[in-house]
Amino acid sequence: MNPNEQSREKLLHYIDMVSFAVDDVLLYLDTHPCDQDALAYFNDYSRMRNDALEEYARLYGPLTVDTATGCSRSWEWINQPWPWQEGGCY
Repeated sequence: MNPNEQSREKLLHYIDMVSFAVDDVLLYLDTHPCDQDALAYFNDYSRMRNDALEEYARLYGPLTVDTATGCSRSWEWINQPWPWQEGGCY
């Protein structure tokens, strides 16, 4: 594995971890909407997730539509490997 792919894999793993944390605390907040500690946790991890998604999009292309930017030449993210293709996911 070349160093770029290893970095890509690490960033994807980090995105998976913080995304899980965000999803998990969202479930908790469904039943505890006034828990200030949980709201702060959600805000921190949501920001971390968004930053990581933006970093991934900058380096490798968008993972979500939220990080896809307009492109003057074409809709480029269609040209990247899909998650089930070699090089799409780890």
